[in-house]
Amino acid sequence: MSAPSADESGDEEQASQSDQAEVQGTLKLLGSKLEDLSTCNELIAKHGAALQRSLTELEALRGPLEGSEKIKAVNERATLFRITSNAMINACRDFLDLAESHSRRWQRALQYEREQRAHLEETIEQLAKQHNSLERAWREKPSHPSTPSSAPCLSKEGSESAPKEEPSDEDEETEYFDAMEDSPAFITVTTSDNMLRRRSQSNLSGAGAGPNSDWSQDDHGSPGCNHVSSRDLGPRRLRRTHIPDKPNYSLNLWSIMKNCIGKELSKIPMPVNFNEPLSMLQRLSEDLEYSELLDKAARCESSLEQMCLVAAFSVSSYSTTVHRTAKPFNPLLGETYELDRLDEQGYRSLCEQVSHHPPAAAHHVISQRGWTLWQEITIASKFRGKYLSIMPLGAIHLQFHSSGNHYVWRKVTSTVHNIIVGKLWIDQSGDIEIVNHRTKDSCQLKFSPYSYFSRDVPRKVTGVVSDSVGQAHYILSGTWDDKMESAKIIQSSKGSSEGKQKTVYQTLSPKLLWKKYPLPENAEKMYHFSSLALTLNEPEEGVALTDSRLRPDQRLMEDGRWDEANAEKQRLEEKQRAVRRRREADAADAHGEGREYEGYQPLWFTQRRCSITGEINYVYRGGYWESKDKQDWRMCPNIF
Repeated sequence: MSAPSADESGDEEQASQSDQAEVQGTLKLLGSKLEDLSTCNELIAKHGAALQRSLTELEALRGPLEGSEKIKAVNERATLFRITSNAMINACRDFLDLAESHSRRWQRALQYEREQRAHLEETIEQLAKQHNSLERAWREKPSHPSTPSSAPCLSKEGSESAPKEEPSDEDEETEYFDAMEDSPAFITVTTSDNMLRRRSQSNLSGAGAGPNSDWSQDDHGSPGCNHVSSRDLGPRRLRRTHIPDKPNYSLNLWSIMKNCIGKELSKIPMPVNFNEPLSMLQRLSEDLEYSELLDKAARCESSLEQMCLVAAFSVSSYSTTVHRTAKPFNPLLGETYELDRLDEQGYRSLCEQVSHHPPAAAHHVISQRGWTLWQEITIASKFRGKYLSIMPLGAIHLQFHSSGNHYVWRKVTSTVHNIIVGKLWIDQSGDIEIVNHRTKDSCQLKFSPYSYFSRDVPRKVTGVVSDSVGQAHYILSGTWDDKMESAKIIQSSKGSSEGKQKTVYQTLSPKLLWKKYPLPENAEKMYHFSSLALTLNEPEEGVALTDSRLRPDQRLMEDGRWDEANAEKQRLEEKQRAVRRRREADAADAHGEGREYEGYQPLWFTQRRCSITGEINYVYRGGYWESKDKQDWRMCPNIF
């Protein structure tokens, strides 16, 4: 299809402007006529009331002289009423004629737009089918040319070592981001060990700047921050290392999604074909995959060193998402999930779905190794046609027992690209501010959005750790899908870069804070699950009757019985809707009788106002693990 010429484009633009001016003029005229109708209505009411009073007075006449005067007054008022009524009738006729004539035209225009939309939908669907056919044919080709992968953060199937500089397989509608706008507001210069020694010998480096003073110089730890191995030392239960392979089910995504543009994702009825066999509660528990970072941070004597590890932990929670473009199951109201790793990693984790609309989950983790973490996350998500934005709302709290350091931060936005055409890929973008509310130390993390034109490594994360007065002490750098490093700042100065004033930080050599574990063998056929994710839905005895492991549609999907899973998912959702309707009816009855209706209350969490953020959120009320020890689950609702 050829592009329109400049003259055609100009004509179309003039026609569009002309149509818009005509519509505005018609609306203005209709508004004027409506004002006339309103004025006539007021006059009719006024003169009608006066006429009624005159008729009443006429009935009470007592003499012929008085009667003639009253009859004259009645005639005058009747004349005014007749004139106003005629004006009202004429104004109504003009308004109706104008509205009917333009209504027919607008109906034709609306019908034309509907036909154009239907034609566009058919065209996009055909393009999607052709694209999928071409992609399938290319994959089935015996030998492939040496070309880069199609998406920046998704490797080709079966490959875990695709280069990170691969271009995106996006359509013409893909949004690109200006690399300069997302570049960090500072420049880092690494100091060599020889130069550092010379600076130290000449007393130019200042107190505390020597190589041995940096807590991360020794890879095996230092007195300020005791080393914890990447895998913990407790006795390990033998857990499963694989799940059934994902079936190769084909489904027309466009036929389901085309009527869902702009809607809340949690309200769209989705088949399990777009899910992974885990619930959102289990995905939330995956944040603990690198809990040893918090174990190590609990042993840090310096709050700034501790902040570096907390920041690395906050980034590590995104590493499991790089290949995970499938949607987790929306938990049912009252659904729970426990992750008991007391013997292996020293912590116990509990999640509960505390609200359904909006969907919200509360999470509480207590560790024997010196820390407690809690959060309430509400997922706001919008499907925008070519991409899906997922915005987690709510604060994450982390408190260390020995020091009392209390950290608070929030998650960034996740975006799934190429929803309709192309290979799905996910990106994380935005800023995270981590604040230690006891010491007022802070860390500013920036997740740079993917840019086709940027020379930087994709999925880049940078950050600065500062003390309570704003002085920077550490530079953090890395990627959210691989690793994070920290470098101690020994000097800073103002500089300029490409016309922009930036701070230049001179640092020691960076040291590794966190490194992602490799995915299990054959992970691409197991939904790209990590070693921890493979164990999350493993059947376990003694859990609550509301635990996600017992959810039948999710279990059927994991077993590869997707048709049965879809039917079971529909049954569970209808059961939940019926319970909600009964609850609404009870609330209406209570209101009619003047009684208070408490409404739904979570079983293991209760609402309280946070003294730090001022927000009202759900916190753990206790009792779950005691009920598990007794195996007393009588209080659990029947949700499955």
